[in-house]
Amino acid sequence: MYMKRIISLVLLSFVIVTFGFTQQLDLQPVAIVRLTTSEPITVKQLRTEVERVESQSGRPLNAAERRQVLDLMINERLALQAAARDRVAVTDNEVNQQLQMLRESMVQTLGRQPTDAEFAQAVRNETGLDLPAFREQLRKQLTIQKYLIEKNQANFAAIAEPTEQEIYNAYVLIRSQLVRPDTVRFSMIHVPFTDTASRTRARTLAEQISRDIGSNPSKFDEYVLRGQVQNAEYQAGDGGYLPRNLQAQQIFGNDFMTTAFSLRQGEVSRLMENPFGFQIIKITETYEQKNLELSDIYQLGTRMTVRDFIGGTILQERQEAAIERATQDLVDELRAGTPYQIIEANLNW
Repeated sequence: MYMKRIISLVLLSFVIVTFGFTQQLDLQPVAIVRLTTSEPITVKQLRTEVERVESQSGRPLNAAERRQVLDLMINERLALQAAARDRVAVTDNEVNQQLQMLRESMVQTLGRQPTDAEFAQAVRNETGLDLPAFREQLRKQLTIQKYLIEKNQANFAAIAEPTEQEIYNAYVLIRSQLVRPDTVRFSMIHVPFTDTASRTRARTLAEQISRDIGSNPSKFDEYVLRGQVQNAEYQAGDGGYLPRNLQAQQIFGNDFMTTAFSLRQGEVSRLMENPFGFQIIKITETYEQKNLELSDIYQLGTRMTVRDFIGGTILQERQEAAIERATQDLVDELRAGTPYQIIEANLNW
């Protein structure tokens, strides 16, 4: 018994010492950035970033790849210190605008606005970061981008717009891919439910609305207006454009797609159900499949033509190339004189 107590105490002491050593190692710097102020990058910070990258790539990083992660962290801190030195910053409103743009991009996939929980989960799946951490990382990226643009305004302003010939040459290469499928635009009445009990209530309301509307488009429009007031029992409004393709069918379901494309413009559908609720739709616009010409609208609901899209793509490629060159020039400039120190001994964790 006495010997067992001694062994237990020895093991406990070993665990405490090991835990304490690990904590101390986590706080040790692997690099110190000091362009304007001394800022350490700790073992823990590097390990966290490496693990995030490994999680996203689905494989462990080798020593050279870990070193690349550290180099990127050093570059980021150098750029942020330079931006702070030159009083370049982004506002909360600028960050919020970028987040809202990301939320809007999810609408095309979900067919509706994402909830806060859905958006946070999408961010986590895509970046490996919780929303507060992603927001902070986005602020850093926007700050560096703003600093880069301010330092290179003249170069970016000199980027040439694509000529009509360049746009046409690009168009003929992708013309076979520029096909707009059969598409409808619809208005929708949606009675949501979340569980069995609410489904029963939702069905009762949806069936009553469906009976009252029948096939009358004017009645449908009346219910749409009622559904847009505060505290309405259901949701209603423009459903947007629905292309007839596999991606849309995976989102909306076979029944919804079949019904939508069986209706003529102005017609009202029967009552439908999916896992999120009950729907009645009215078709407001119809478009047949079409091979798009340069003057055609590229994305329905906008004024962007195929010509605008191709010209914008060419210009964006030139801007990205200019940003890549400017980024490398900035890294070379900020690293000149080696305003950082790497502690090699702490890299072997």
